Amino acid sequence: MSEHIVAMQLNPQQLELLQRAMARTGDADLSALARRALRELDAPAPARAAPFSPQLDGLSTTREILWEHVMAPGTGKAVEMKAGQVLRIQQVEGGQCVDFNCFNLHDYREFMHCGRIRTLHGLNPGPGDFLWSAPPRERAMMLILEDTVRCNDVMFPRCSHNLYESVYGYREHTNCHDIQAEAQREYGLTPDDVHDSFNLFMCTEVREGRGQIRRQQSKAGDFVEFLSLMDVLAVPNVCGADIMRTSNFALKPVKLQVFSASERDLAHVPPLPRYASQKTPADFRQPHIRAERELKRDPGYQPQFTNVPLSLRTWPITLGADDHARLKSTGLEVYYGDRDGDALRDVLFSWWERQFLAG
Repeated sequence: MSEHIVAMQLNPQQLELLQRAMARTGDADLSALARRALRELDAPAPARAAPFSPQLDGLSTTREILWEHVMAPGTGKAVEMKAGQVLRIQQVEGGQCVDFNCFNLHDYREFMHCGRIRTLHGLNPGPGDFLWSAPPRERAMMLILEDTVRCNDVMFPRCSHNLYESVYGYREHTNCHDIQAEAQREYGLTPDDVHDSFNLFMCTEVREGRGQIRRQQSKAGDFVEFLSLMDVLAVPNVCGADIMRTSNFALKPVKLQVFSASERDLAHVPPLPRYASQKTPADFRQPHIRAERELKRDPGYQPQFTNVPLSLRTWPITLGADDHARLKSTGLEVYYGDRDGDALRDVLFSWWERQFLAG
C-alpha cells in the first residue's frame, strides 16, 4: 500500500493539545493520531450530558424571606447578598424585561461577564447555568436556580441615552445604562462601572446572521431565581425600553425577594470548576488595584507575554492511500488549496473539538 507524507506545521501550544489527545487515545505518534482523526471525523459526536435543571416547585415555602422590594418602572435597586442567599426577580404584571449587573461585594473590579456566559452557556442561559466573572477572575458568581419562562439573553447590549437620542431623537429617555448607574451609585460606583447586562425575560433569536428581539410571553408571577455563590452586589433594573418589543412596548413594576437558601437549594449546586487560570489580585504581577484615573508609563516595565515567541515546527505525517483519499474528500481545498498539511491540521483540531468538547 502506497504511503503519503504530509508536512504539517504546529506551534508548541497546538502540539501540547495533540500530545494530550494522544495520551488519552493511546496513539503512538502524530501520524497515528492523524489517521484516527481521518477515520473518525464523520463519526457521530459523543452525546452531551443532560443539562442540569433543578425541580424547585414549592421550594420557596422552605425558605426564610429576608428582604423584598418592588422596583417601579424606570428604577433599579442594588441588592447586597451573601453567599448562600437566593434572589428572586418576579413579574408583577408580566411582559417586562429586566437588566441585571453583578459585582463581587468585596472587590467591585470582579464583575459579571456576559461574553464568558455567552461562550459557555449560549445566547439564552437558563437553569443550571452560571454567571461568570470577567477575565482574569473567571469565577462562578451566581447560579441560575430556576426560570419559569426560559427566555433570557446575553446577546444584546444594554440600552443607553445615546441609543434613544441618535436613533429615536429623544433628549431624555429611560434607559438601562443610566438606571443601572443611578442604582449602583448607592454603593459608590460610577457610570463607568456599568457592564453589559444579563437581560432577563428578553426573548431573542438569530435570523440571517442578525440578532432579533421578539415580544415576550411572561405572565404575572413568572420569575427567575439566582443562588449567590459568593458575596455579591446584585443590581437588577426595570428595562427602560418602552418603544420596542423588549418589554412589549410598556414599562411595568418588578418584584424582588431575597431568601436564605434551603438545604435542597444548596444540594442542587453542581461542583464548582476550579482552574489555575482563575486569578485574584494577589496572583497578579501588579497586585495593587488602581484608584487614580490618569495613566502613566512605568519606566521599569519589562514585557512578559505568555508563550512568546511562538515558533513553528514541521511534522512529517505518514498517511496510507485510504487515509490520504479521506483527506482529499473533505472538501477543505476550498480553504487551503493544495496545502494538505493545513487541511490535515484542520481535520485534527476539528476532530479534537468533536471528541473532547462534545461531552
